[in-house]
Amino acid sequence: TNCFIDPGIFAKEDSQSNGFCWACEKANFRCSMARTPESALECFLEKHHDLIIIDHRHSRHFDAEALCRICHDSVWVLTSFLTSRPDREEASVMPLINAGFNRRYVENANMMACYNELLQLEHGEVRSQFKLRAGNAIFTAMEQSQEAIEITSEDQVIQYVNPAYESITGYQQGELIGKEIIEVPKSEKNKPDLLETINSCIRKGKEWQGIYYAKKKNGDSIQQNVKITPVIGQGGKYKDRRKGSLDVRSTTSRGSDGSSQRRHSSMARIHSMTIEAPITKVINIINAAQESSPMPVAEALDRVLEILRTTELYSPQLGTKDEDPHTNDLVGGLMTDGLRRLSGNEYIFSTKQPHHIPGQLTTPLSLNDIPPRIAQTMENEDSWDFDIFNLEAATMKQPLTYLGLKIFSRFGVCEFLNCPEATLRSWLQVIEANYHSSNSYHNSSHAADVLHATAYFLCKERVKQSLDPIDEVAALIAATVHDVDHPGRTNSFLCNAGSELAILYNDTAVLESHHAALAFQITTRDDKCNIFKNIERNEYRTLRQAIIDMVLATEMTKHFEHVNKFVNSINKPLAALEENGCTCTILTSPENRILVKRMLIKCADISNPCRALELCIEWAGRISEEYFAQTDEEKRQGLPVVMPVFDRKTCSIPKSQISFIDYFITDMFDAWDAFADLPNLMQHLDNNFKYWKGLDEKKLHNLRPPPE
Repeated sequence: TNCFIDPGIFAKEDSQSNGFCWACEKANFRCSMARTPESALECFLEKHHDLIIIDHRHSRHFDAEALCRICHDSVWVLTSFLTSRPDREEASVMPLINAGFNRRYVENANMMACYNELLQLEHGEVRSQFKLRAGNAIFTAMEQSQEAIEITSEDQVIQYVNPAYESITGYQQGELIGKEIIEVPKSEKNKPDLLETINSCIRKGKEWQGIYYAKKKNGDSIQQNVKITPVIGQGGKYKDRRKGSLDVRSTTSRGSDGSSQRRHSSMARIHSMTIEAPITKVINIINAAQESSPMPVAEALDRVLEILRTTELYSPQLGTKDEDPHTNDLVGGLMTDGLRRLSGNEYIFSTKQPHHIPGQLTTPLSLNDIPPRIAQTMENEDSWDFDIFNLEAATMKQPLTYLGLKIFSRFGVCEFLNCPEATLRSWLQVIEANYHSSNSYHNSSHAADVLHATAYFLCKERVKQSLDPIDEVAALIAATVHDVDHPGRTNSFLCNAGSELAILYNDTAVLESHHAALAFQITTRDDKCNIFKNIERNEYRTLRQAIIDMVLATEMTKHFEHVNKFVNSINKPLAALEENGCTCTILTSPENRILVKRMLIKCADISNPCRALELCIEWAGRISEEYFAQTDEEKRQGLPVVMPVFDRKTCSIPKSQISFIDYFITDMFDAWDAFADLPNLMQHLDNNFKYWKGLDEKKLHNLRPPPE
């Protein structure tokens, strides 16, 4: 809520008035200051503040009580009263209450004290007043509604019926209000125990929805699609929405660290995402149509939405029982490679294994031979603020092997794969050796950074609820190999240059296909580093497909498709179901686990703008240098310049970062944050965006402002 808050009619500026000003800024309230009763009144009549704080420490300057009365007569406001620190016995607040003050604040200039006071006032009295002011509007809406509405008290006495109710049933308000529901004649068409079912549902605080036969005054029965909603008192919600529509506020129920406000705005932003795919538009049209549809139609549309939200719209879902066995075997053999195939490259075993919690396996890996200096730089690798560049320096540019050993050990990867630690070590070394240390960005430090982010995301509660141990292992391996043998040039460059790789992969997802294919070639060509050697064949196939799918998901041409699918298949349904607490089917369905893994590696891959500022600046410098080098080479070879802005003579790095954040990062991390709850990342993103904006406003092109 963006309130107007008047933090005081202060006779003079001092630390207390400053405290309230700072607090208003922090709480994002608009605020005015007034020095005299006249200017205060003028300001108030112009802006109608929701909260006024009157300074009573210097009461000789004006009559605080008189001012309070004038404000209360004009508009219903909340008036707070500021007094000096009590140095004698506590006086009664009764005179203040009589004068119209709602609350007293004892002098305390500490910003957090002022901030807490404002928040308590806003979330308590101010919001209550908003609700009361909205009362007339709500009743007007109910009076105009075409649907019959009846409100009863807890003990089932009718308190209100709207005109639509009167015209449908033939009763007048006067004949109903004050009567108990049981006094109104009931239709015999209802099942005998229906009322008891409804009542027990309402007593538990749950909505009841279904068919109910009402009896008109003339004795006719009338079938109604009814929704009955219990209303909880202060802090509760009154909802009258059709099944399937979305209450965005439900996402605010999680997190008491101030994140609820942030999560709410994240979900609100998700629902107004700027880049809408056709499927998103279709889903939104259906959602809107449900609002005004009769119940059978609304339920049919629910089913339509379920089908539309699946990951693959064009793969038939094959039944196994009734179809001709020849057809079944033929289609199965041609389309599924012996495993249920969902779309291009997703294999699924539908059994959900019990969830494995990292760090709880019996035999940890021996990490004793890691040099203490290196071990020390990895002590906080489970924290988001881990500094990968310290590790890069300590390991002489071999961070992936060491961080890999530590993280794979923490997640029990060797136990899962049944592979010796020596094999894992050899595998990490050979994968790292195939990254190009000459690339300024796409080297093994980037891979280690993405592995770190992946491990961090895997420990988030929602992610753990969604994924199986095999998914976790796939994600860690995919992160490790996702850019192996990257040449430091983009897909467009390779296609324009007619490179061998572009020809091999038909100009389609060239690099990503190469990273995935090479990773498996390296792994399986030598037993010494084959981490998959000891796992069962079907498990290997599942793991392999999951790794390939995740590596291919890092290709940016499909960025918006991946984000849109995640939002529509996971964020929106989760928000709708969250208040009922039954989110498990959304989280653990095979299709959605794939979407979670794709989103996880995508966010890990481009998480640089969500890192601490110094790390963010370093990564921005490295990616810019790699793009500059590409532009230089394109000019040298007479190739089309793919990204003309990345010319080292003219490029503004702050501008390029601002564009990247605006176009790719904001929507994606809003969606990921709404799912995984990442307040620290969103705070860094905000800080970093402001940093680049600050440089750009000063027309600076470099990574940092010039030294003072």
